[in-house]
Amino acid sequence: MSQVLSTTDVCDALMRHAHADFAVLPPVFKHFGGRKTFRGPVRTVQCFEDNSLVKVALEAPGWVDSAQGRVAQVLVVDGGASLRRALVGGNIAALAARNGWAGVLVDGCVRDVHELAAADVGICALGLMPLPTVKRQTGQRDVPVQVQGVRITPGQWLYADEDGVVVCAQAVSLSD
Repeated sequence: MSQVLSTTDVCDALMRHAHADFAVLPPVFKHFGGRKTFRGPVRTVQCFEDNSLVKVALEAPGWVDSAQGRVAQVLVVDGGASLRRALVGGNIAALAARNGWAGVLVDGCVRDVHELAAADVGICALGLMPLPTVKRQTGQRDVPVQVQGVRITPGQWLYADEDGVVVCAQAVSLSD
């Protein structure tokens, strides 16, 4: 899958074929990772000011074997849009990059801005916050989540670039 698809290409292709099963997230996410463009099938974590399960999820290999071959996944973190604690920092970003994840989208904050930028992984979040989380081992993995009013379920596809973030039911091809 060497074809590079921008979010504008994805939206155009989905609208051209009258797909109703996609959503564009509100333009509130900023890019902090070393990659500004990423895509892949979604895995999810729902947590609030506790990143214990984020770390557990990113400790696993970040790819899945599919009809397209080996595809890197995207972790979507429903942090309840909290701006009080950082759910991803430099160590977790490095872990995601080492384990082959395409990206991490955080409905919340991140920290360690220079380390995030050096990590070979896409990272989008609402903003920066230097405070770490409190480890309570709470939250849920691989469940439907709500991110900025958009329902996202494991297995959907997420496309992110500097134009925005699009979530749809399956991988998009320009030849569709």
